[in-house]
Amino acid sequence: MSIKHCDKHDCERQRLYRQFCAALVAVILLILLIVLIVWLVLRPTKPRFYLNDLTVACLNATSSPASYLTVTLQATIAARNPNSRVGIYFDRHDAYAEYKGQQVTVPTALPVVYQGHLDVSVWSPFLVGANVALPPYLAVSLAQDETAGYVLLTVRVDGWIRWKAGAFITGHYHLRVRCPALLTVNGGQGSYGSIAGGGGDGYFHFQRAAPCVVDV
Repeated sequence: MSIKHCDKHDCERQRLYRQFCAALVAVILLILLIVLIVWLVLRPTKPRFYLNDLTVACLNATSSPASYLTVTLQATIAARNPNSRVGIYFDRHDAYAEYKGQQVTVPTALPVVYQGHLDVSVWSPFLVGANVALPPYLAVSLAQDETAGYVLLTVRVDGWIRWKAGAFITGHYHLRVRCPALLTVNGGQGSYGSIAGGGGDGYFHFQRAAPCVVDV
């Protein structure tokens, strides 16, 4: 059995090919190492959200022949970038309201914004839902909550963010924000099970500003 030897040109070509592959792998590993070091040094922190206010212009439910809810709210949402060396791009994010896990307003697009180091942004979107169908158990629960004098809504923000450190910009990360909003009904005295208070004259009153739960 004979052993085949490559000629001079083939050996040189294989040697160059191996050197090229080794150099390419080294460059990729170096880039990944630099990105990892920058990430660990800067250590970007997710933004902090606060629900500062929730004004109820309308919150009416009908139960005949089916259960429907009409809602008009205005939320004041603040977001703070806690990073001293990293900026945040807020891309394509919407706000909407929920009641016990069911979305009761259509998504409202929030303005796209770049947040510099330690900056604060405030949005005041209107959240509207017209004749939103409610399951019977939710209609009963809402009437019971109003009778008890307290209604808990949830304001959510869903979108995408990117971090910026110097010239380096990350890819998109999914942003999910959940803000509880406790409303007193008729000064905490409640009604008598009839969701007809609307929102005028402080019938529904937002209790206090509260931090939101943020997931990235």
